Amino acid sequence: MEPDWLVWARRIQALAQTGMAFTRDGYDRERYEALRTLAAEMLAARSGGDPARIEALFAEQSGYATPKVDVRGAVFDRDGRILLVRETADAGRWTLPGGWADVNQTPAQCVVREVAEESGYAARVVKLAAVWDRATQRHTPPSVFSIVKLFFLCRLEGGAARTSLETSEVGWFGEDSIPSDLSLGRTLPHQITRMFVHWRQPELATDFE
Repeated sequence: MEPDWLVWARRIQALAQTGMAFTRDGYDRERYEALRTLAAEMLAARSGGDPARIEALFAEQSGYATPKVDVRGAVFDRDGRILLVRETADAGRWTLPGGWADVNQTPAQCVVREVAEESGYAARVVKLAAVWDRATQRHTPPSVFSIVKLFFLCRLEGGAARTSLETSEVGWFGEDSIPSDLSLGRTLPHQITRMFVHWRQPELATDFE
């Protein structure tokens, strides 16, 4: 699991953010800001990061602190192969297409858009296959924020392979030919394996946790 110091720092940051969202007392606001600074210093001390940059990242967050939502599309073609893309932001490693969920779009709409933007293919959502907590799934490296990941099973509807600013290559892979150089912060090997299981057994209930 994640180190205790990261869990504690994340919790302090969330408490500070939520406190600043609701307090009407100037003195309390100063205390919450001090807690936010403390969380940034804890993270910087353990990660080697810049405390000022980390605190600036925290300061961008406002309102009640909730997990961020990441969507991933497991798109299958008629031959039962899964769609993967190379992410330019992660040393060209492979992942299921996806990204952060956007405001004013449903999660399913978001994943269809992400698939189109990153791969050039049109997809149709068939099923919500998994709702996984990023930390519980042990993605690396650990994230500063709490993240929930939604994995959607999708059917190929059309389009053609096309890279983007975020991707350098698009490919289809069988279950026995998944690349070893996966972007582990985005997609883990056992998650891809699980998507193949859901594709073969669509009646399975949604995975969670």
